[in-house]
Amino acid sequence: QVQLVESGGGLVQAGGSLRLSCAASGRTSSSYAMGWFRQAAGKEEREFVAAISLSGSNSYYADSVKGRFAISRDNAKNTVYLQMNSLKTEDTAVYYCATTQWPPTIATIEQYDYWGQGTQVTVSS
Repeated sequence: QVQLVESGGGLVQAGGSLRLSCAASGRTSSSYAMGWFRQAAGKEEREFVAAISLSGSNSYYADSVKGRFAISRDNAKNTVYLQMNSLKTEDTAVYYCATTQWPPTIATIEQYDYWGQGTQVTVSS
């Protein structure tokens, strides 16, 4: 079992920045690739945002956030981060981190095993 706890969400104006953190505990979290997803109010499905490989040397982004968001991880602290810059109102959502044993380039959302409870990000105009 892996427990994930997200933090760092909040209310920010458009153009601002936030840094989300996801702290992992339980089974060795550094054995997993990690991803961030988001779910906007009224939408049924969670949307992929970014993912990072086991080593942290490879990262992947949704086109909608490429160039604005950056994912990183500190395996010594069992923590993954999502730096979000130039935020837009359409970035408003609950953000979730999750783990997968699959390479993040091919992992589907169903192949992410453990999920955090989510943290709300609200971007005002």
